[in-house]
Amino acid sequence: MKLAILSRNSKLYSTRRLVEAAREHGHSARVLDPLRCYMRIASGSFQMHYMGKPIKGYDAVIPRIGSSVTRYGTAVLRQFEMMGTYTPNPSDAILRARDKLRAHQLLAAQGIDLPITVFGDNPDDTVDLLSMLGPPPHVIKLNEGAQGAGVMLTEKPSASRSVIEALRGLYANFVVQEFIAEAQGADLRCFVVGGKVIASMRRQAPEGDFRSNLHRGGTAEPVESTEEERAVAVRAAQVLGLGVAGVDLIRSQRGPLVLEVNSTPGLEGIEGVGGVDVAGAVVEHIAEAAACSG
Repeated sequence: MKLAILSRNSKLYSTRRLVEAAREHGHSARVLDPLRCYMRIASGSFQMHYMGKPIKGYDAVIPRIGSSVTRYGTAVLRQFEMMGTYTPNPSDAILRARDKLRAHQLLAAQGIDLPITVFGDNPDDTVDLLSMLGPPPHVIKLNEGAQGAGVMLTEKPSASRSVIEALRGLYANFVVQEFIAEAQGADLRCFVVGGKVIASMRRQAPEGDFRSNLHRGGTAEPVESTEEERAVAVRAAQVLGLGVAGVDLIRSQRGPLVLEVNSTPGLEGIEGVGGVDVAGAVVEHIAEAAACSG
């Protein structure tokens, strides 16, 4: 299999591991910076060049597209798709997952439970909007934030209103959610590959914080997810159309709740904690799926 990996930095752990895994399994792999890919689009004809040379003959592409280049990166990925290249995470699926509001709407429509979420635009409606959610604490999230950035906890109604007014003043898109106190600052990352959870880890927020992201100083340990948690994680990835995903769950009194579905989940934390060859599993799945699609 000839594999392309869309990544802006070939030295990142996840990118390096995917290249290593591909070569260990007898495949060729090349890292392409999506911002250096450029396209020709004509009726029934799709071409792409990279640094002056045509891109062609790739059997599959793994998108490792950062949130800051979502628009252009997904356009490049879509061009690969138009050229007949297989990808486990199609461009439209990535766009669905990146938009937290859209993702929550799609998941809830399929009966997948998540923290109660509210969203509104007009400042005149803020008080009633918060009444629809219930009493604080409230979690306020930027719609396209990543790795815990843009996530705030407010403990009083006045604080919630102030943060909402400030974000609206910045023309930011955000959602407001209920705070799940019984989780005690912990969540569960389930790594889904090809309709199966291949690894799970429990992440714990550092003292004084409620965000469990490892990039925010959180700690992690391997954990055995329950059958219900695995089923929810797999279903969430399927609803958004992702073959490879990191599904973040929170354990609540009413069962597992989906916090987020990550279309570009990092490999370093989950491989380091659990000792599972996640990169190898991703490559094996893609090789099998690409062969079937071809």
